[in-house]
Amino acid sequence: MNAVSLPELPVTAVLADLGRALDRGNKAVLVAPPGAGKTTLTPLALLEAGWREDGVIVLLEPRRLAARAAARRMASLLGEEPGGTVGYAMRMEKRVSGRTRVMVVTEGVLARMILDDPELPGVKALIFDEFHERSLDGDFGLALALDVQGALRPDLRLLVMSATLDGARVARLLDGAPVIESEGRSFPVDILYKERPAGMPVDEAVAAAVRATLAEETGSVLAFLPGQREIERTAGRLEGRVGADTDIVPLFGMMDAKAQDAAIRPPPSGRRKVVLATAIAETSITIDGVRVVIDSGLARLPAYEPASGLTRLETVRVSRASADQRAGRAGRTGPGIAIRLWRAEQTAALPAFTPPEILAADLSGLLLDCAAFGVADPATLAFLDPPPGPALTEARALLRTLEAIDADGRLTEAGQAMRRLALPVRLAHMVAEAARSGHERDAALLAVLLTERGLGGDSADLERRLMRFAGERSPRAKAARQLAERLAYSAGKGRDRDGSSTPGALLLHAWPDRVARARGERGRFVLANGSGAMLDAADPLAGEAFLVVADLQGKAQNARITAAATVSEDDIRDLLGQSIENRRETLFDLERRSVRVREQSRLGAIVLSERMLPAPTGDVANEAVLDAVRENGLAILPWGKEATTLRQRLSWLRKGLGEPWPDMAEGVLIDRLDEWLLPFLSGSASLASIGGGALAAGLTTLVPHELQRRINALAPTHFDAPSGSHVPIRYDGEQPVLAIRVQELFGLGAHPAIAGGAVPLTLELLSPAHRPIQTTRDLPGFWQGSWADVRSDMRGRYPKHVWPENPLLAQATSRAKPRGT
Repeated sequence: MNAVSLPELPVTAVLADLGRALDRGNKAVLVAPPGAGKTTLTPLALLEAGWREDGVIVLLEPRRLAARAAARRMASLLGEEPGGTVGYAMRMEKRVSGRTRVMVVTEGVLARMILDDPELPGVKALIFDEFHERSLDGDFGLALALDVQGALRPDLRLLVMSATLDGARVARLLDGAPVIESEGRSFPVDILYKERPAGMPVDEAVAAAVRATLAEETGSVLAFLPGQREIERTAGRLEGRVGADTDIVPLFGMMDAKAQDAAIRPPPSGRRKVVLATAIAETSITIDGVRVVIDSGLARLPAYEPASGLTRLETVRVSRASADQRAGRAGRTGPGIAIRLWRAEQTAALPAFTPPEILAADLSGLLLDCAAFGVADPATLAFLDPPPGPALTEARALLRTLEAIDADGRLTEAGQAMRRLALPVRLAHMVAEAARSGHERDAALLAVLLTERGLGGDSADLERRLMRFAGERSPRAKAARQLAERLAYSAGKGRDRDGSSTPGALLLHAWPDRVARARGERGRFVLANGSGAMLDAADPLAGEAFLVVADLQGKAQNARITAAATVSEDDIRDLLGQSIENRRETLFDLERRSVRVREQSRLGAIVLSERMLPAPTGDVANEAVLDAVRENGLAILPWGKEATTLRQRLSWLRKGLGEPWPDMAEGVLIDRLDEWLLPFLSGSASLASIGGGALAAGLTTLVPHELQRRINALAPTHFDAPSGSHVPIRYDGEQPVLAIRVQELFGLGAHPAIAGGAVPLTLELLSPAHRPIQTTRDLPGFWQGSWADVRSDMRGRYPKHVWPENPLLAQATSRAKPRGT
């Protein structure tokens, strides 16, 4: 290739140093701020390196938009179109030829290149651009490349580039590779702060800042928002409220390539552009004409929850590195302004860098690729941040469930079929399983629809989106259908379809744990994994009995369903029969006070069906009664007065005399149910069949035989009053209590006592109407002291009764007057 005159940009000053570093060694780190030109100039400069010979330099970009833009920019510098000296390859688009010597790829492509042929024939250098973004694919790609370089290709050059990066840390990972640093950005950028008012939606704040900027500044505007929803709302707020010479242009990942490319082109002469973008515009691209950046300070990042198996998007504050990257967009083609919608002092509180994706991602795909690479434990590879153990454990469990790896972590035949499909593991499993019955085309179309967001619209109903997707004629839709055909061929070798399938039935192979059953109000569902999920009540899917959920947003217990398909119970039972548990369980019906038996068919947390069976009898019933008592407590037993009093008496004896009197505490009695209750059960499931006498008899067996005859002597149930009444003694408090009408104690000079006279009863003296008069533990003292006042009061209230001055000389009675008077 003839030498080409490249433009002078800040990185130009260090390209010679970089060339010498890679001549002397096989690794290097290049740190160059935004606008330095590292993405486009570095690969072209390395084309002249002697070690390249006639091999290919592969440049890795984290996003498709950046990959296309970089390839087109480099090709234009060479006076060519992409596909010549410079080409690119990504999931649904490829422009390379036999002349291609610089190939720009997205990061996921590199892992597949290495796994397909670890020696990387014809590749002389791998350049990891914008490595500071720390994508999972980028980290994994570098770990694989280091392994290949160390074991198979010591001549392979590795270059890690970034605008904002801890270069020394990466250099240590690369065995002390030299770090080359470029000077600052091409043009100065003034940073202004305009805090978003509390409570104001981000789209409203950005729209206001855009309108003010258009009125005060020249040139085009790039505004950063967290996601597509906020972009659309902001565009709506700006519609009709900007000048006729200004175009409002969205830029986010779900747009097709043509629309994305149009968004980054310079506006026509005499017009201005407002680009409303996600983080997709942070790096590797230049939007000509932009001199003002408005930064909401927010980004939307995926967060994986190992416990629920869900990956959800979280809106978070950007890192300082991302904020710097965004501001740098304003200084790419001239002096610019960056307006940050927060207070200046808040910048110091931002995290230094965006957290590496590997620390908060589903690692099942990485683990599957490692198994294909012959690495059972990813920790043996050189990662800048090692994958977390809990996430690896979850990933390993998922792959074992999908039968993709064996117990030793080795790739199985099913795993090999999944890995060939270049899909997330769940979707790869879906397509591979669908191929068994000839439904690989349907499954592949569904998989592509789910991985290429935006195709088929935004309805939660995947069946509706598939129908719409089939009729879309955009280049992106056509490319997606072609990709689906390639995936289907890889999975099924072009076999004919056998019958028909539905999206819901297909999704059962991908997310059996996200089968959802309606519960309660319309639109509320419970998933097989135990999580809750919801749909708007007006959504047509909200009234379905069963769904399979492919995507959710929000918290696991109240997540919003964004993609799902209906599924029949027959399909669930047919395709997930091995995961459905049929079990019988006994339960206690508090209302009926009886043990019942329920037979359930369950898929995880979902009850598919249940029926009540006849009540158990015999030993089964007895054990069920004991289990019911253990679960619900002693209160469910039909105690009755006799058994209740006995338990109280024994408890009092235990408290006063200690062992060997048995402990009557609830926990102790429940622990000893087999000793005192089981022998007295009759084999009936109904508690009504247990008499109070049985409970009393059971408690008595806990008392040592030699003490049983002393129970009544030490803690009698009744007191024989002078009146002849047999009055019960209560043992439900700290001391035994005798509640008795005062007239029934006339003539009694000694205080009543139990336990051989050692324990005085607490007397609750009652009126003839059984109302409390006085409580005492000294009856003789009462007669001599308080009785006079009590007598005076009682004579006024109950004149028909006898109220003697000296009760010790009176006859006890339970009547108004003693007999014979």
